[in-house]
Amino acid sequence: MSLKFRLASRNLFHDRLRFIATIIGIVFSIVLVTVQMGLYVGFRQMVTTMIDHAGADLWIIPAGTKCFEDPSLLDERQRFRALAVSGVAEVTSVVIGYAQWRLPNRTTTPVFMVGSELNGLGLHPWNVVAGRTDDLAIPGAVAVEQSYLPRLGVSGPGDKAEIRDRSVQVAAVTKGIRSFTTTPYVFTELDRARLSTGTPSNKASYLLVRVAPNADVDQVRRDLRAGLTDVEVLTGSEFRNRSRSFWLFGTGAGAALFAGALLGFIVGTVIVAQTLYSSTKDHLNEFATLRAIGSPDRYIYEVIIWQAVLSAIIGFSGAAAIGAIVARMTAESALQVVVTPALTVALLLLTLVMCVGSAIAAIAKVVRIDPTLVFTR
Repeated sequence: MSLKFRLASRNLFHDRLRFIATIIGIVFSIVLVTVQMGLYVGFRQMVTTMIDHAGADLWIIPAGTKCFEDPSLLDERQRFRALAVSGVAEVTSVVIGYAQWRLPNRTTTPVFMVGSELNGLGLHPWNVVAGRTDDLAIPGAVAVEQSYLPRLGVSGPGDKAEIRDRSVQVAAVTKGIRSFTTTPYVFTELDRARLSTGTPSNKASYLLVRVAPNADVDQVRRDLRAGLTDVEVLTGSEFRNRSRSFWLFGTGAGAALFAGALLGFIVGTVIVAQTLYSSTKDHLNEFATLRAIGSPDRYIYEVIIWQAVLSAIIGFSGAAAIGAIVARMTAESALQVVVTPALTVALLLLTLVMCVGSAIAAIAKVVRIDPTLVFTR
């Protein structure tokens, strides 16, 4: 094994300019794939951030709702009907919708309101870094995300603005609750959300259901479906998958990200294949000598594969470092590149597959070598 490795490394490093070009090609390819797949992971997490933090066992949603940000209305009477179902411990209304935030300079910017009861089950702000969630009980109080403060014309708790000609005051500031649509989330109390979005007092966007500790969730779900009309009853996982499916594939965003990743993979494969083929072609006499002295084909193939593996490891190391820098730089951006450990392992395997697969062209060239070539030199 050590002899194969030594021969592979010498072949690979013999032409340093070509080797550097190969590594640059691999790094470019894997960085492109990393960014595209990192955007996919970040986008996938961001589109369901509200659902992930709701803490509800079941969601009662208007029939045909495609995703969380698809604002439709339910009759508030559905809430009381749901409370009458055996096994239901709590039902909370949630109101969402778009509103116009008026800055102190009288310009406006759209915001996405999220309102629910402040006590018990609901959609409450998390990762609060300034102020307190309890302060949302103050008349006109709202919570906003810190990265949107300049856009909203405020600097922190205590600052004021207007929504629908009503004064609001920042009571809490959160970190990391960003919207993939770039429209800032604004948390507030339920009735205030209704006023801000123009939602009637007898309407709600969603109903969050908490099931009693000893109750069967599936049975409660069936009973809710039987007792309510014009609604769907979904688990958090089902609503999460529906939202992701809509935004990633229904809108074409996921296809675009996958297309970019595929392009990077193809570019890297072509570059590595061309380099390995050229390197093998330049060393045909050496490979012919190995065959002439009786080296089995498998031995020669393994030398070429070792060249591919070495290229993959070196190239991936550089790409992983650049990917980590990109992920850190986008951590506070509207759409974060998320590089998880699982994605890192997958990218390493992808790099190995890309490089080893590229070695096929070089192996095919060696297969056709006539061992007598060494005696005609």
